[in-house]
Amino acid sequence: MSASQEQIQKMLGNKNNLQELKSRIWFVVIALIVFRLGSYIPVPGVNPKVLSQLLETQGGGLLDMFNMFSGGALGRFSLFALGVMPYITTSIIIQILGHTVPKLKELKKEGESGRKKINQYTRYFTVILAAFQGYAISFSLQQMGSSNGVAVVPNPGFGFLFPATVALTGGTMFLMWLGEQISERGIGNGISLIIFAGIVVGLPAAIGSTFSMVSEGNLNALVALLLLVIALGITYFVVFVERAQRRITIQYARRGGRTGTLAQSSYLPLKVNMSGVIPVIFASSLVLFPGTLAQFLGQKDGWGWLLDVSAWLSPGNVLYMIMFGGLIVWFAFFYTALTFDPNEISDNLKRSGAVVPGIRPGRHTADYIDSVTTKVTFWGALYLLGVSLMPQFILNIWQVPFALGGTSLLIVVVVAMDFMAQLQTHLMSGQYDSLLKKSNLKNYGKSGVQRR
Repeated sequence: MSASQEQIQKMLGNKNNLQELKSRIWFVVIALIVFRLGSYIPVPGVNPKVLSQLLETQGGGLLDMFNMFSGGALGRFSLFALGVMPYITTSIIIQILGHTVPKLKELKKEGESGRKKINQYTRYFTVILAAFQGYAISFSLQQMGSSNGVAVVPNPGFGFLFPATVALTGGTMFLMWLGEQISERGIGNGISLIIFAGIVVGLPAAIGSTFSMVSEGNLNALVALLLLVIALGITYFVVFVERAQRRITIQYARRGGRTGTLAQSSYLPLKVNMSGVIPVIFASSLVLFPGTLAQFLGQKDGWGWLLDVSAWLSPGNVLYMIMFGGLIVWFAFFYTALTFDPNEISDNLKRSGAVVPGIRPGRHTADYIDSVTTKVTFWGALYLLGVSLMPQFILNIWQVPFALGGTSLLIVVVVAMDFMAQLQTHLMSGQYDSLLKKSNLKNYGKSGVQRR
């Protein structure tokens, strides 16, 4: 094959790869636009203006976190008010049960068929959890009272509860399907990108409110500049820690050549933050649930003392920060212990003829890996604790909400890093495909038969 033909083949390969990449990116964009449009379709039977007024006065609870993940859809009580949180919660629960329930353990070992069965169970339980949460939120709206004599739900009862529950459940299932389509036909994890879009869409309003506070004199310009520097610093710190690894040296033995056995060195990478953002999400849900429940029940006669409980567990309070931090650390160790088994790693290394230098195979290797994992998880838990509590400290010091912090920043940075990594992988795979095609055509041109 001549040099000009090789260049043309390479250009055609790159063009096809870029065209496919372009179509995938456009699919992601269109899917996220559909998500945003659906977040503005209201569920019938609710007065959105009264709801927004009551949420402002009764905010700070679990509803605020759900509202953040849904991109403000819960505040408008739209079809996507629940977002993908029921699916995420169910997935995490199924993942945890997969390490404790024998039947799920067997399904995980069956490969692709077992994975499909587990996904089917996840969808069924997502429907149940979404219906339960949809009914609970719809019922709670009936108990929220009214604003200026106008009720949130003008016609409460079964005629409102049943359609609202069905609409919210259907919205969650549609988002679950949309996320799967993004993962299959687009780039990145679809569910993560939906949460990412829901969080990012609220950042312009938060930045605009900060500028308004500066222009009105409610916030010093130097403090606003300092907040910007802190946001950039935390973002850099999150990227640094998410890429950080503790590498355990591994030596493999192989036979070959005249020297008999030749040693090969590799490493076992352990991420500093092995549990991701799951400890923060679980801790937020648990510590805010009692306060949110107390806000609703405290409006009734005889339950006024629950309002004091709600105040103690509200964000910014010392008790809230202590419980929140303790739960983050506990869930970091708990989830890492469930998803990472040193004994299994040790057995796999032993079967493949690999050893850790200076450590005997078997139980001693498992104990060594477990000790290293415990130390790494400790620093990862402190990292999650610091990033998650940073907005609370800023709120207490300057009395200004800090949008780029905590759970939202972790999710945004981690999803953006994963998206860029998959984008680079797709580009690299296209280059490899063009090289393989070029090599095959060369072989065919020289011998008349493609060499294998």
